Amino acid sequence: MPITPVSKLVADAKEQITTLPLDDARRASDEARALLVDIRDIRELQKTGRIPGAIHAPRGMLEFWVDPESPYHRQAFATDRTIVLFCASAWRSALAVKTLQDMGMENVAEMSGGFSAWEQAGYPVERN
Repeated sequence: MPITPVSKLVADAKEQITTLPLDDARRASDEARALLVDIRDIRELQKTGRIPGAIHAPRGMLEFWVDPESPYHRQAFATDRTIVLFCASAWRSALAVKTLQDMGMENVAEMSGGFSAWEQAGYPVERN
């Protein structure tokens, strides 16, 4: 049996999650209604920069950091704000949002276009 292509997994996830337009995600973050969470690999952040005010949660640790019963839980995720995940181009973030929804989270979304769209829009980026 062939594997399911990742493009199908992403498309299926996007049908079941909330995707915030870039401007809405920025506005919600600026107004402290959302917490931007960068799930890219640390090497990506070092190479391309960061969104000011966003926290970094590597994709491989996300579920552990979100789960309050996990020994790796991070308090930043115990919030009433909408958690808005992003990656480079909104593929990993779609899958991650779907996973967090499957865990029972309701206040979670992804940012349309990811970091690439943010940068192309000319929004602020912190460089190392």
